[in-house]
Amino acid sequence: MSAISPLIKRSLVDQALEQLRQRISDGVWSVGQRLPTEPELVAELGISRNTVREAMRVLAFSGLIEIRQGDGSYVRAVVDPLDTLKVLSRCSLEQARETRHILEVEAIGLASLRRTDEDLLALRRALQASSEHYHGDLEHYIACDLVFHRLLVDAAHNPALSELYRYFSSVIGAQLRQSLSIIPRHQHVFDLHVEILEAVERQDPEQAKALCRQLINEP
Repeated sequence: MSAISPLIKRSLVDQALEQLRQRISDGVWSVGQRLPTEPELVAELGISRNTVREAMRVLAFSGLIEIRQGDGSYVRAVVDPLDTLKVLSRCSLEQARETRHILEVEAIGLASLRRTDEDLLALRRALQASSEHYHGDLEHYIACDLVFHRLLVDAAHNPALSELYRYFSSVIGAQLRQSLSIIPRHQHVFDLHVEILEAVERQDPEQAKALCRQLINEP
């Protein structure tokens, strides 16, 4: 009997989660609103206090709610981040490439406004390392180039942008290697990287974004 009790408990938690998620997605509780207390949820859902507490922990872990010690639980989002991750994981390579490009252009515009001296120093070092391998070993060049582009996005100082960019970069990594292995590396393409960094340093977001679009459209 004890061997199956965890399954029964898990089933009850799943049922509680489904009901709580449904109420949030239906707008019964809006973003920023304080959720009912544990005793109130127990009465409303007809389940035990332990089941409610476990379900609330899962919702907090997924980012749907925020539990504030001594204050209560508040709705943080109406879309479950785990559902979003499932959608992202099913996107095609072309969709991943397109999304990465959109993120990069906008992030570089922000980086031009927000970059620090430390950001510029790290970017110069990364670009120098990239230049040393541009006409050489492909794997070394790709590794250095990815670092440079990640640092550009990181200079926007928006963790959400940085994380999404890293994800989509990893998805299309193999595709990048395949294209670069058959397309000759032209100096003017690398020079665009230099010009992008110069625009970021001058804090010229529109020029930086225009140069980034030009780089993206290179074969």
